[in-house]
Amino acid sequence: MNIAVIFAGGVGSRMRSKERPKQFLNMHGKPIIIHTLELFENHPEIDAIVVSCVKDWIPYFKDLLEKYNIKKVKEVVEGGATGQDSIYNGLCAAERVANGEESVVLIHDGVRPLIRPKTISDNIESVKKRGSSITSVVVKETVLMVDDENGIEEVPDRSRSRLARAPQSFWLKDIIGAHRKAIAENKHDFIDSCSMMQYYGHKLYLIEGPQENIKITTPDDFYTMRALLDAREDEQIYGLE
Repeated sequence: MNIAVIFAGGVGSRMRSKERPKQFLNMHGKPIIIHTLELFENHPEIDAIVVSCVKDWIPYFKDLLEKYNIKKVKEVVEGGATGQDSIYNGLCAAERVANGEESVVLIHDGVRPLIRPKTISDNIESVKKRGSSITSVVVKETVLMVDDENGIEEVPDRSRSRLARAPQSFWLKDIIGAHRKAIAENKHDFIDSCSMMQYYGHKLYLIEGPQENIKITTPDDFYTMRALLDAREDEQIYGLE
């Protein structure tokens, strides 16, 4: 079974949105979270979706699922105090949905709607062949490692540098096992799933995703994403897959 674990548990404070969390802001006539969910809903290899959602917005979110005819969402659970906790809640829901069946989970941000069907397929294939899949993009500019005084400590080789994005995908048993180790050790500050998996000794493998696969965090991201969606719809820049 292939299960998408979508986390939409944040309130988006950096977006400075006064009325609603960023995942529920409208773009091109529908909420951003629906754009994201439709990618997985319409993908033939995705069997189920679970969503970790900010608690007070769950009733509104369930109404959206009905309005936009999203059928693959099997559970909606509350987000946690941190992103790590929200993902864990989603993974526990995925475990219930899998019901003992060996499963691949694709962990994805609800505010990252610009992946492609190929990205989803490549993630599933990589997990089945190698055990993990971290979606990444090539670094286009020089990365600097700095010390505590903001001095340059290292200039990594750009040809060997990548930016980690999403989905980040694993066998369900492996990633939920890592989360349970972290909970047992009272570690709640892993920045993302690949950081946690590396910490617990898992070998990680990359797949290349689209450069436009950005996450909406700030108002600038919102307008950038809107322009990218315009470009997709007009078929001026990106070809359809």
